[in-house]
Parts: sequence; C-alpha cells; structure tokens
Amino acid sequence: MFRNAMKPFLLAVALLVLLIPNTVFAAVEPLDEIRELVRKHYVDEVSEAVLRKGTAEEIMKGLDKYSVYMSKDEYGAFVDSIDQRLVGIGVVLEEDKNGVKVLAVIEDSPASLAGLLAGDILTHANGSSLKGKSVQAAIPFISGKENTEVVLAIERTTRGSLIKFKKTIKRAEIHLPTVESEMLGGNIGHIRLNSFAADSGKEIARAIRKLETADSFIFDIRNNGGGYITAAQEVTGFFPEVAEAFQLREKNKKPSIYPAVNQEMKFEGPVSLLVNEFSASASEMLAVNLKEAGAATVYGQKTYGKGTMQTMYAFSDGSVLKLTTARFYSPKGIAVNGIGVSPDVVTKVGEELTTAHFDHLLLKVKGYAHLSGLENVKPTKTFTVEMTKEMDWSAIDQSAIELVELGGRAVPFKLAVKNGKKITIIPEKPLLSGASYMLIIHPGWLDINGLPVKSGIYLNVTVE
Repeated sequence: MFRNAMKPFLLAVALLVLLIPNTVFAAVEPLDEIRELVRKHYVDEVSEAVLRKGTAEEIMKGLDKYSVYMSKDEYGAFVDSIDQRLVGIGVVLEEDKNGVKVLAVIEDSPASLAGLLAGDILTHANGSSLKGKSVQAAIPFISGKENTEVVLAIERTTRGSLIKFKKTIKRAEIHLPTVESEMLGGNIGHIRLNSFAADSGKEIARAIRKLETADSFIFDIRNNGGGYITAAQEVTGFFPEVAEAFQLREKNKKPSIYPAVNQEMKFEGPVSLLVNEFSASASEMLAVNLKEAGAATVYGQKTYGKGTMQTMYAFSDGSVLKLTTARFYSPKGIAVNGIGVSPDVVTKVGEELTTAHFDHLLLKVKGYAHLSGLENVKPTKTFTVEMTKEMDWSAIDQSAIELVELGGRAVPFKLAVKNGKKITIIPEKPLLSGASYMLIIHPGWLDINGLPVKSGIYLNVTVE
C-alpha cells in the first residue's frame, strides 16, 4: 500500500554504483497503486495498454529508462550510491541492449584493479544474462557481500573490433568521499563533487574554508551522475550572484523556478566548472545554470543529456517506485534532456583540469613576457635564468618563482647562483613524464643598484 503520509522526495540522478548483496525480491507488487501513480504523476501520458501489464517491470518498460520499481534492498542500495556508501566492484552503469554499460570506473576499486574500462558492456554475471535488465535489476547479480567473487562476461570494442572476455572480481568496500579538495599550484583551489548527496552543501563549505586563501577555483563535476535536487539548490548557492537553481516542468502544471539556497561561504575570484560526457542530471542542472548566468566558465565535453527528475514513492513493504515526474531546464528555459550541456571551452578527454588550470595561471601572469616554451625535456631538467644585467641575488625572494605542474601542485625546488646574471632552478624531485608545467618568475627582484625588475616572465614546459 502506498503511504500517502510520506512526502515523496525528488531526485535528479542518472547513474548507479553497484553495491548491494544478492537478494531475491518476490513480494506481492502493489500494482494498482503503481498504475495510479503512473497515471497521475508520470511526466507524459501513458497508454492504458501499458498500464494493464501484469508486473511492475513490464509497466516500467513502457516508460523512460529512469523509472524503476525497486525492492527494499534495491532502494537501500540506490540511496547508498548517492551518499557514496559503497560495497561492490566500483563501477557506474547504465542500461545497454546487450547488458549493462560501464560509464565510469572508480579509482582503486576492484573493477579498476581488474582492468575494467568505461565503455565495457557487462553481459553476464556468474553465468546469468544481464541482457534486457535495468541497472537496478542487474545489481543483485553483480554485487554481493564483501570479499565474495563475481565472474563477469565482458564485451569491449577496441579500434573497431569487438573482443569478449571474462574477469573474476572480488567485491570490496569502496571509500569514495562526496567532496575532495586540494590547493593547486598558483594558489588555485580545486574542489571535486562526486555526488549531489545530502551532505554535499556542508562538505563544500568545509572545502572552501580549507582553501580560503585561493585566488580562484576549479569546481569539478566530471563523472558525477547526479543526486538530490535539494543538493543541487544548495551547491548553486555557493556561486555569487546566482539566485535561481533550475526550472521544473511537471505534467499539467505551469513551469516552476526553484531558488538557489544562499550560502554564507562563496567562491571568490574566477571559477571554472569541469564536465564530461558522464556529468549527468543534477550536474547538468548546475552546468546549464552557471553557463547561462555567466557564473563559471565550463570546460570539457558535452554532458550526458539527462534532463528529467524522479520522485520516490514508498510502499508499506519498503519497496519504492522511482518515477520520472518532471523535466528540468535552465532558469530561463534552456533544455537539457536528450541534448546535454555544451562547454564554453571544449577539451580533449582527460585534459579538462590541466586546460582550466593553465587558463587560471594565465590570468595571474597577465602582462608578463611569454618566453618560448621548452618541449620534451628530460624529467631531470633544471632551468637556468639569465638576466640582462647584474642582480643582487642575496635579496631574492624564492616565492617570486613558481614551477607549477598543470593539474597539480607547485614543484619544490632549490636555487643555485651561477654568477651575477644567472641562477639555476633545481627541482627537488624528477618531473613527471608526459606532464606539462609552467615556470613563472614574478617581478620584484632587485638589480645590483637596488632597482626592481618591473616585468615578470613565464614559459611552458612539457616533459618527455
């Protein structure tokens, strides 16, 4: 029986991480209640032929792929996935005609250690076919108790060729924080939001406070499949001058504008937003809004294209109907569903952070002289700086020199004076192969006569 006393809550989420133990769901389904909820609240009109189907699964197949009927255990797993409480193999999935498709692999998870890749299709789990199953229905077959094993049959397309293979993966507890943060080189704060969870607002506020000395910020929602729309409202409130979060359009109702939840802590300075093709749902709510408002520069690739919202309806046996009840748009009406959000700056896959970081550094060296870059240097490279006149090296402030890994931190180094015009910058550790760096020398040095150097310089460096 549907519990009318329980207020349904709203989700904007596209993707699930597998985490629950194998369960059998054989309870009597509340079909009459499901039919009435679909008839009344589903975002589009549904034919009676669909509503007359004999099981909840058959009815759901007549709706969109985000509408699902879940058992109590499946629902618990779903909520855990949003809140980043994970026990399983560590993948983000969506439905595929041949099984379930891996959209992302969590770093250092069992799936990652086993070599699974985004784009892989999981066709069987322990010999059971996953073809035609929803993500929720596939969960009991793939996930299980900690330290148990699952044999997965996998299809992978590589350079146009389809290969099939099997992997045995041991399930484990996966630790994935909702929010991660660090100070990048150049005093640029990097905050990554992995899910729009119940505690996202508090965690982001804590991260901003931790990075309060940052001159600018990079906010990262790559591979973020969404979460609670209330969390999206809270996250939007961290961006100055953004008062509205999104527009919702429900069946037979006028469009409604939902406000941002104003936050005491705010991002200061320029902000970049990182997205990719797996940024979905609530992530797209945020991206389309910030792009429309000009509150952040969006970097990456076009997003997933899920512009629908789901409402959760709970039944007395603990089962839950997740039903698509609205489509969302930017506050001014820009559509997302089936379209996605195009970035302001398109980057290669995997270069979203380095590109945004480089642009933030460029803002800090505006007006500096740009010297010719150094390409394919050795990891043991040292840098010699030669001035045009004699310098007072005893007065040098080492903080006036920065060697910054793009997408990473400042590189510690030592200075060695060669002569009155030359000094050498010696990194304390070898540079990373394949990485890119920016060497910045800020103005303010004194020459032998006590006169300051007025113009800074910078150059780009790539490592072989």
